[in-house]
Amino acid sequence: MNQTAEPARDDRHGHEAAGHKRLQWRILLGFVLGLAAGLLTYTFARDASWLSPLITYVTMPVGQIFLRLLFMLVLPLLFSALVIGIAEMGEIRALRKVGLATLIYTLIVSGIAVAISLAVVNTLRPGDGVERQAARELLARGADSAGSILQTSTKSPSGVDAVLNLVPSNVVTAMSNNDILAVMFFALFFGIGLLLVNTPRTQTLKGAIEGVFEVAMKLIGLVIQLAPFAIFCFMFNLSAQFGWDLLGKLAAFVGVVLLALGLQMFGVYPALLAFVARKSPLAFFRQTREVSVLAFSTASSNATLPTSLRVADEELALPNRIARFVLTIGATANQNGTAMFEGVTVIFLAQFFGVELDLGQQLYVMVICILAGIGTAGVPAGSLPVVALILGSVGVPPEGIGLIIGVDRFLDMCRTTLNVIGDLVCATVISAVSTAEIEPAPLTSPA
Repeated sequence: MNQTAEPARDDRHGHEAAGHKRLQWRILLGFVLGLAAGLLTYTFARDASWLSPLITYVTMPVGQIFLRLLFMLVLPLLFSALVIGIAEMGEIRALRKVGLATLIYTLIVSGIAVAISLAVVNTLRPGDGVERQAARELLARGADSAGSILQTSTKSPSGVDAVLNLVPSNVVTAMSNNDILAVMFFALFFGIGLLLVNTPRTQTLKGAIEGVFEVAMKLIGLVIQLAPFAIFCFMFNLSAQFGWDLLGKLAAFVGVVLLALGLQMFGVYPALLAFVARKSPLAFFRQTREVSVLAFSTASSNATLPTSLRVADEELALPNRIARFVLTIGATANQNGTAMFEGVTVIFLAQFFGVELDLGQQLYVMVICILAGIGTAGVPAGSLPVVALILGSVGVPPEGIGLIIGVDRFLDMCRTTLNVIGDLVCATVISAVSTAEIEPAPLTSPA
């Protein structure tokens, strides 16, 4: 029975992987064709009478339908992912200090990662210098089409009000107002409640929320199938208005993302290994090179997890109990690379469209990126819904995601490598600081 079930499951996963790869190629094709068509239009038919009606009645509506479908699904997805991500830390009760240390480590290191990405993108400002008139026109058009989502940026509170608004008085109202932080706070609080109350009824409730997550994931997977057409429209609109400046900005964006990821990988992680775990960073990177190669080639944390568990056991010699807990949780909850990519993308597009974000708004972006890293969807362009929602909430046209989606496959490979190596760094650090609580049996058994 099991022998027939396993090949069937492997076959299904194989079909899914092949489907994802085909979708990525279609998205890339849509990006290239949209960019080429827009650049040709900008070069030869910039003032043509048919251009404005084409954008207004064809390409803009197609893109907006895609965005609205994402907006419709992203809050249920984030809520259910965050609740389940917290509730599944059930071993916190058994591991005590280990579980608490993992949670604190994840929040602190994710915060450092996003802070680095925001500092890099604000220092180098890769989005500056485009034609302001075209940016203002697209901003105005985006404000009309994105409706209530974009209006929230004009009402964003500051100071004490911002802290108070983290706690929603009515979560349904918070959802209807697209108040992302308030919804995430409620999800975090609710997940802790599920973690603390372990009864048959709460297990049923947890199963229902997992069902919401699975449905939202499936529907977003279906919506993402429309991405090639939407990306074509986004890129046509952008390149027809911004012209050849677009290519330079795109290259600058890729460079800034890689710089931020590199600082985390070769700056923060070695410091944690050397000064907290007391382990040689060179030895660590040598022992985990198999995981790095697999993560880069598959661009999937989940696909790399079995190899990560084996390397943690055989190469790093980490206690099995701690490695299993940290790496399993980290595959969805400790995504430094994803959080950094989202932070750089939001600030870059704000610069591109001439939207100045103050310190409070950037802190808002930072917090959402940290929390969203706990449950970003494991589908192609999985961070796309989160980025679109953050853009809308700070007053940047969400259709700007079309600019970065064409290079997302390569950046996805890079940030997945950072995510996976970050999980192994976390497991190494937590093992070093929690040795008194893990695997007590071997210490008392005879040699």
